[in-house]
Amino acid sequence: MNIAIKSVVSIHYTLTGEDGKELDSSTDREPLVYLHGAGNIIKGLELALIGKTVGDRVQATIQAEDGYGEYIEELVQHVPLSVFKDDIPEVGMRFSAKTPEGPLSVAVTAIIGDEAVLNGNHPLAGKVLIFDVTITDVREATEAELTHGHPHDAGGCGHHH
Repeated sequence: MNIAIKSVVSIHYTLTGEDGKELDSSTDREPLVYLHGAGNIIKGLELALIGKTVGDRVQATIQAEDGYGEYIEELVQHVPLSVFKDDIPEVGMRFSAKTPEGPLSVAVTAIIGDEAVLNGNHPLAGKVLIFDVTITDVREATEAELTHGHPHDAGGCGHHH
C-alpha cells in the first residue's frame, strides 16, 4: 500500500539541521506513527512521503515555510519578572501565555536583569530541516482514527473525545 491521505504510517527518521548536527531521531525507540493528511507531522515531510511504501527510504530537505514556519521576531517579548509574582521563571521553562489570538506556548530563553525573555516561536522555526526517513508500515486508517484525527494502538487512543 502506498502512503496517501487517510493512511496510518510508521516511520523511523533522523532529523538534522543544515549544519549536519542531529536534532532528533527515532532510531533508538519505536517508530513514529501518524495519520497522513491530518497535520500530525509537518507539511513538507507529508508531501515528501506521499506515494511511498514500506521499505522506501526518503531523504527530504524541508524549507522553514513547510516545516515549523518562519522565525517571527514579534513572538519574542521582554516581560518584567514582577509579572510572575513568586514563581520566578528559569531559562528553559515552557508555559502557555494568554494572547489576543488565544493561548501560545512560550519558552523562557533568557533572564536579563529584572526581565524574562519569552519566545513564542517553535524551537525549529526559521530552520531548514533535513530528514532521512525509512517507512516501516502503511495501513488504512480506521473510522475511529479518521474521526479522532490521529492513529490508535490496539487498545484505542486512551482518552475520550
